[in-house]
Amino acid sequence: MQRYKCIVMYDGSHFFGYQVQPNKRTVQLEIERALTTLHKGESIRIHASGRTDAGVHAKGQVIHFDSPLSIPEEKWPKALNALLPTDVVVQKVEKAEASFHARFDAVGKQYRYFVYQGKTRDPFKHSYQYYYPFLLNKEAMEEAAPFLLGTHDFTSFCSAKTEVEDKVRELTKIELIEVEEGFIFCFEGNGFLYNMVRILVGTLLQVGAGELEPKAMEEILAKKDRGAAGKTAPPHGLYLWEVHYEN
Repeated sequence: MQRYKCIVMYDGSHFFGYQVQPNKRTVQLEIERALTTLHKGESIRIHASGRTDAGVHAKGQVIHFDSPLSIPEEKWPKALNALLPTDVVVQKVEKAEASFHARFDAVGKQYRYFVYQGKTRDPFKHSYQYYYPFLLNKEAMEEAAPFLLGTHDFTSFCSAKTEVEDKVRELTKIELIEVEEGFIFCFEGNGFLYNMVRILVGTLLQVGAGELEPKAMEEILAKKDRGAAGKTAPPHGLYLWEVHYEN
């Protein structure tokens, strides 16, 4: 058996998230279905760097699986993509050590959140960017960001539904990129809690709109209370952009 590491991208618009759920269309289900077909009915289980919610997209999700097939690395993407639906694409496949684990070996991730601010709502961006037509103060948002960098208990910035007890995470980078008719929020860290990026974006948008002062980030973190932070931005603007590993 050979272990393979894959980089996968997908449009999350018509999925109920990444992880398999009963009677739901998910990314994991589609990839495992393609692998089962390729392996002539043998069930192949995949493991990902992490889950994504319904509506969330990925440019650089990482998965791994084990296979007895002798297919060259460069031919795996073509073989799998021929069996996958058009909203899931395997970008790259490479051999990995037998000990490699897509989730447990990850040392960091980058997420990006896309906001557009055109004069009118664009139906061609509707599923891929969050339409926020209100005036935003970029300087205020950039002033708020450093308060969130470093190692903190991010209880205030994760869903109250999360079952994870340890809510300490390290944010190593927050970048606000101004583009035509909008912004891209870029976050890098060693791990992210359930809805964490979407709540960070929702809170920073409130800072940009003048509803919160930049220094309020300190107080929100200290309260360790989901009710202290801003709204959860919708899922369709979020992308798992890249997963980082030691090598």
